[in-house]
Amino acid sequence: MTVVIKVGGARAVDPAGALADVASLVDSGEDTVVTHGGSTAVDDTLERLGMEPEYVETPSGVVGRFTDEDTIEVFEMVMPGLLNTEMVAGLQSEDVDAVGLSGVDGKLLYGPRKSAVRVVEDGKRKIRRGDHSGSIKQVNGDLLESLLSDGYTPVVSPPMAGADEDGVTPVNTDADRSAAAIAGELDGTLVLLTDVPGILEDPDDRDTLIREVETPEDWTRMEDAAEGFMGRKVMAIREALEGGAPEVIVADANIDQPVATAMEGDGTHVYPSALPDDAETDGGDDE
Repeated sequence: MTVVIKVGGARAVDPAGALADVASLVDSGEDTVVTHGGSTAVDDTLERLGMEPEYVETPSGVVGRFTDEDTIEVFEMVMPGLLNTEMVAGLQSEDVDAVGLSGVDGKLLYGPRKSAVRVVEDGKRKIRRGDHSGSIKQVNGDLLESLLSDGYTPVVSPPMAGADEDGVTPVNTDADRSAAAIAGELDGTLVLLTDVPGILEDPDDRDTLIREVETPEDWTRMEDAAEGFMGRKVMAIREALEGGAPEVIVADANIDQPVATAMEGDGTHVYPSALPDDAETDGGDDE
């Protein structure tokens, strides 16, 4: 079995427990791929440079980052530079032979660049141009499988390789959906670790956790409960399951043994049988 673990980039997420769990999985012989976000670190860096992070809402209600030319430069510096290196070093401290990759390396994450995005501002639908984001259409599974077969643990972060008429450039893409694309390509279980215990019907009440999503009716319930940034996770869940993942779990990163606990039943577990026929995948790209 292959396990793809996405460690969230929110300020409240502590990756230490996840890294220890990754080491346990690797020791037990499981093929494991780690992915990560970095929204907080990108925002902090933008603010230190005197730039304001900008988020937009898509017509389907999903919130994502608008990535202009200046932002993508900061993004390239922070994500594959600072954060990926720190994640790789953390795993190596756990005696894991980790290898850091961005989506650009070997065209690991590849697809068309978007030059504009659809947004909703003041209740009106608009087109925002000048965006530096992309949609993943291909995953270089051979590269990942080659590393895994040689005993290495890939650690993957955005940006992705975005193609347009000028060639290939690094562009932003959502880290949850990056992890979903990888899980689908490798037919692996996807574990999305975040700063909440899973998908909650009431975001202010941890006791309203949706534990299992097995039918289209369950899917509707989950989709109705997902607000703001959680909407991107629902999109990622769908893409992973449609791509071939046997299960997606959304769980708390900040408990003891977060991956092991999630795989034993904690968090929100979503299965292919829940996939609806009419769900849409329209959303912003963000780390």
